[in-house]
Amino acid sequence: MMNKRSKGKKLLQRDKLPDYELMKAIQKGDMVSFNTLVDRYKNRLFNVIVRMLNSAETAEDIVQETFVRVHLHKMSFDFRYAVSTWIYTIALNLARNELRRRKRVQFLDIADFSNRLKAPEEKVDNSSKLREILDKAVTKLPEKYRQAFILRDLDQLSYEEIAQILSVPLGTVKSRVNRARNMLRNMLKPNMEELYELSKGSIFTLGLF
Repeated sequence: MMNKRSKGKKLLQRDKLPDYELMKAIQKGDMVSFNTLVDRYKNRLFNVIVRMLNSAETAEDIVQETFVRVHLHKMSFDFRYAVSTWIYTIALNLARNELRRRKRVQFLDIADFSNRLKAPEEKVDNSSKLREILDKAVTKLPEKYRQAFILRDLDQLSYEEIAQILSVPLGTVKSRVNRARNMLRNMLKPNMEELYELSKGSIFTLGLF
């Protein structure tokens, strides 16, 4: 019979397992492994989707639906591909479907948007103000450029991963990211001096300056 210490050690070890090992366990019905996978990706997915849709509530719904589908279709997962790529693809497809249903994009008030995203321990400082300005600019990017920029510069996925997730050639991803960066620079030019000052000492930098 497994004692509490060995059981806790087993759970801790599961947190360190690579994604594909978790998927193997999930396919065998291991719900603890499934919850581990959810915990590993839910915040990252939320941060991507909320910037695409500009709605924290809708982003939460889509993240939840993403993992419902992951569980429902667990047996169809192809181990030739990365688990993360599969999960992101599901989430972005759901987000794109949501955007198609909207007649026009509704932008949240930027202060409310920033407050929803702000971590409990964050203080109102230069970093948070810089983030507000950049988030507002990102929401104005066309969808295909916004997706590529968010995945690359905010979620820091590789170009190869993004190409798989978006089902476009590698060169197209690089082109879209560069185009998005140029568009942001142009949008932010009037505030560039202020942004430069705010970026000093900030961890929230995107290489735009």
